[in-house]
Amino acid sequence: MRIAQTLLDEIVSHARAEAPNECCGIIAGGDGRATSVHRASNALASPVRYEIEATDLYRIWKRIEEDGEELIAFYHSHVKAPPRPSQTDINWADNWPGASHLICSLGGEEPVISAFEIGDGRVEEVELRVE
Repeated sequence: MRIAQTLLDEIVSHARAEAPNECCGIIAGGDGRATSVHRASNALASPVRYEIEATDLYRIWKRIEEDGEELIAFYHSHVKAPPRPSQTDINWADNWPGASHLICSLGGEEPVISAFEIGDGRVEEVELRVE
């Protein structure tokens, strides 16, 4: 996935703003290139799990369609854990085939973001190409 540093910075900013709870949101774009980040509310308000608030999901989906973009990825944060999908993340990802999943970890000295393709219980890390 190709993504601008400014969009990665927005994800990190969102993760820091929501700590100690996990943040979540959607990345839109097209042809494997991210063009916008859309913050969502974590309906669970939890430091270890997230669920995108249904009204936010609808609002963001509508906005993405209006802008002529596609949903290309979901993102969320891990407040203390490394940027690797948990079993809960893997199970949830099966609901969204074709979408990538970015995880921003705040667990180290500096934030780290990793991207994954997840499907049928399989997890494959993918390269983030920062533009």
